Amino acid sequence: MDVLLDFTIVIISIIMLWKGADWLVDSAAEIAHTLKVSDLIIGLTVVAFGTSAPEFAVTISAAITKQTDISIGNVIGSNIFNLGFILGGTAMIRPISTNKKMFNRDGLFLLIVTALIFFLFFGFDGWTPDDTYVQYEGAILFSLLIGYVTFLFFKKDPPEEVNPQSATYSSYAYFFIGLILIVYGGHLMVQHSSSLARYYGISDWVIAVTIVAAGTSAPEFATSIAAAIKGRHGIAIGNLIGSDLFNLLGVLGLAGIINPSIITQDIFDSVFLLVMMVGLTLLLIRTKWRISRSEGALLVSINLIRWYFDFAN
Repeated sequence: MDVLLDFTIVIISIIMLWKGADWLVDSAAEIAHTLKVSDLIIGLTVVAFGTSAPEFAVTISAAITKQTDISIGNVIGSNIFNLGFILGGTAMIRPISTNKKMFNRDGLFLLIVTALIFFLFFGFDGWTPDDTYVQYEGAILFSLLIGYVTFLFFKKDPPEEVNPQSATYSSYAYFFIGLILIVYGGHLMVQHSSSLARYYGISDWVIAVTIVAAGTSAPEFATSIAAAIKGRHGIAIGNLIGSDLFNLLGVLGLAGIINPSIITQDIFDSVFLLVMMVGLTLLLIRTKWRISRSEGALLVSINLIRWYFDFAN
């Protein structure tokens, strides 16, 4: 009976995610037009912050209770999931247009941040059993997030003219209702998917980097696909890059400030894969300034292979 209830709630959470994403994308585009900023800026900041709320809740809660595998595994797993399944899956449904600013400013910054985390965790000599992630390293990451967001709002990009429509009071209401639906829907998906996984005997680390990561990334998935279908490519990819940056700098930064963490071999493997995924994503963004269906299929395939080895181990 409990298994049937978990399954039913997972289905309900998916419906909440899709409807919330539909409202969120439309209202975010109208707010961007009113504020005279681009869809990319809105995607990188406001939408990304909102869709990162599930990762924030799960990771901070795990950090407080010193569940290192879940606190760090959720962030790294979510970011890999964002660039693999979500960006790749979105591109398979509808190719995503990119541009030089997205590559030179936001994409390269994500690569630098990911590489920085690798060296903060492991130094230049790779993983060793005494590796730890401590408070001052978390403070460095969180300070970088504050600087990046401040920079974005001072360097306003002009808004896109894709079905321009100014925001009304209902736009802001739909934005927050949509955000609540996708955040709470993501929370329900994590809670009940994890319950189903434990019923079948799956370990905490595998749950963290697969099911919890997928569940907490569900808002990004719903938002990016809805945005791509509506032709709002800036929101679609900006949401993913921005969410990855919020996860690494904000969520992981605060988790480090709250509690030091022991770095395991599993974390080393996942962070190394994340660096490779970010590098590949940048390459795909740069080729012909679009991510095609075949390139999206490549990203999805890499994530599927990685999941296979996680479950097999």
